[in-house]
Amino acid sequence: MTSTLRGTDHPVAARTLAALLVLGGLMGSVNLFLPGVLLPGVREWVYATAMAFCVLAAIPLVVRGRVSPRHTFGLVLLGDLIYLVVAYCTVDPLRFATPLMLLFPAFVAAWFLGRWELGVNMLVTTGVCLAALWPSHDDAVGLGVQVGVSAGMLNACAGGVFVLRRRIERLLSETQTLSHLDPLTGLFNRRYLVEQAPRMWRQARRDGTRVAAMVLDLDHFKRLNDAHGHAAGDAVLRAVSGSLTATVRPADVLARTGGEELVVLGLVADPDEAAHLAERLRTAVSGSRTPDGHGVTASIGIALTRPVDGEDAADALWRLVDRADAAMYEAKQQGRDRVASMWVPRARAPLPGENDPAAATDVG
Repeated sequence: MTSTLRGTDHPVAARTLAALLVLGGLMGSVNLFLPGVLLPGVREWVYATAMAFCVLAAIPLVVRGRVSPRHTFGLVLLGDLIYLVVAYCTVDPLRFATPLMLLFPAFVAAWFLGRWELGVNMLVTTGVCLAALWPSHDDAVGLGVQVGVSAGMLNACAGGVFVLRRRIERLLSETQTLSHLDPLTGLFNRRYLVEQAPRMWRQARRDGTRVAAMVLDLDHFKRLNDAHGHAAGDAVLRAVSGSLTATVRPADVLARTGGEELVVLGLVADPDEAAHLAERLRTAVSGSRTPDGHGVTASIGIALTRPVDGEDAADALWRLVDRADAAMYEAKQQGRDRVASMWVPRARAPLPGENDPAAATDVG
């Protein structure tokens, strides 16, 4: 499952990490101006360099506006290393370099990275705590207790944040899925249909194919509801939806747009392919039955378009559906349980020496 919250490529994530780096660098720089905190000489310069590096590391994140998971993992390990530098450069690590400083990289790892990266950081956190606190303890027991408490608390907090994040991700994923589905039939809804339009328009332009819209309207559905009740009508809708789902191609989008009207959106090479698919859909509807034996037929209208650069895919989608809807009403007038097509003809000039009238070709 693609993470909903990890999204380290998102500009917000990059700016958040940049802000944490700058905040950490500025907070740590305060020690440069406090007497008796840092060891004098080379270590003071090492400390200042580490704080400056924190601030400078934020610049690429702000400029690029994104950060990859690998880059984020590197920043987390950098945070662990900087804590080790701080502990190495301070007079008393227990007072001036508390392991709580590792909460920054621990929380970043828990919120943005995956299981194995988090596991690696937990091991690194334990090792860094051991290395940083070693000089401050004379006995192994006291060191072990201090490292166990510090690293255990940090890793427990990181693990808790990770579990919370995964729970939120699952809830968001389920909510997003439900927002795209029709509750009665389980088919996609109008919102999902609109969201898929840009993708299909791009693919059609790239492949040189056409977008076909097929509007299906169940015949005499109101009569069925009046005669057998709405429960029977709902059962018919579910049966029809199941048959259509098994019939459409994997790349097609099947959606319920309201009432007894369904829309299929797909890519086709020519009108014949669209007509063949529509006929398969019509047969699937007429062959579907509820456990009580109720069934319906469908009138289907087809319209095609060849997407062009610069057009708004959502607007073009509804223009195409309107044309397919008009064709569907033509199928109703012709007797129902049939397929009708809505082509938009375009005249072409006769070739030299050609005596036939101008031919019409489909531009849909």
